[in-house]
Amino acid sequence: MGFRTLALEKRSSEVWQVLGAVKTEFGKFGDVLSATRVALERAAKNIENAEVRSRQMARKLKSVEALPAAEAQQLLGADAGEDPA
Repeated sequence: MGFRTLALEKRSSEVWQVLGAVKTEFGKFGDVLSATRVALERAAKNIENAEVRSRQMARKLKSVEALPAAEAQQLLGADAGEDPA
């Protein structure tokens, strides 16, 4: 029984060390998660602002007649296969 108790105490100590390390990492994870939330909220606000600008431009352009695609490409210098981004 003495060896078994000693082995259990040793394993118990190891488990507590692992739990302590996990607790430390969990705190860091919470900080990273919070920073990610803030960044996502900022990105969502930027998208919202861009949508507002887009709607405003669309309202202003409502009365403007659109050109055929080929003429628009020629005027803007855009190739048909060109990536807009």
